[in-house]
Amino acid sequence: MSNITLAEAVKLKSVLTKRIHELEDEMRRVAFTNVEKGNTPDQGPRSLKIVETELDEVRLDSRVLDRLMYRANIDNEIEFQGQQLAIVEAIELAIQLRAKARFYKELSMAEKEEIQYGYSEGTVVYRVALFDPEDYRVKSLQAEKDAHKLSNSINAKNYSIVLKFDDTKYF
Repeated sequence: MSNITLAEAVKLKSVLTKRIHELEDEMRRVAFTNVEKGNTPDQGPRSLKIVETELDEVRLDSRVLDRLMYRANIDNEIEFQGQQLAIVEAIELAIQLRAKARFYKELSMAEKEEIQYGYSEGTVVYRVALFDPEDYRVKSLQAEKDAHKLSNSINAKNYSIVLKFDDTKYF
């Protein structure tokens, strides 16, 4: 059995998912045909059974690859800001950092003080930010920078982890 890196496995997983969808579509096409009454249907080059068997094999490979990837993401760690994180946790942290950056960017665009119309007759009402929008602009940039740094560490680690998986059927 050959070996692939975890980074290659991530790409292969999307190839397998695409192949599963293609085989499902092919099954839909070869499962039926139109024929005049009394005539025998022509069998295409690939029967429903052949496509179904191939689909089952790709699905099995997809499950095996998932298991190997999940195990690797749990068993391997990266260092980030003085902490050792399992890759799976690091991936989630990168997602959270990007969400944090988006939210902080939204806060950074707020006006420090703005008039609110339609709230009161004859009284001026203001919406006042209880924070400094500039602080959140800086925090947004830092969260974005941290997310990039963490993603780069994850990608680098993914190229150093080797999985026992034969990808020759797909590449």
